[in-house]
Amino acid sequence: MQTVFLLMAQYEGRAIVPAELIVRDYFTHLTRDTFLRRVAEGKIELPLVRMDSSQKSACGVHVADLAAYLDRRRSQAKREQGLQN
Repeated sequence: MQTVFLLMAQYEGRAIVPAELIVRDYFTHLTRDTFLRRVAEGKIELPLVRMDSSQKSACGVHVADLAAYLDRRRSQAKREQGLQN
């Protein structure tokens, strides 16, 4: 099953997943602010969608971008462990 469909089910069909939920589910070792800073620095390759031009506006990640990120991380892990793709 494709990752994007699994994420759509997990996040109840949301197109944009709030940053707080992504941190809670996938970056438990980071705070929300640290996550946002690392994304801004390019250390976490996820495009953030801001609902407004303000830095304080709500932000999240499009479900397709999150799926692509998770798939890239999986592929990298498999390569590092010498497993087939």
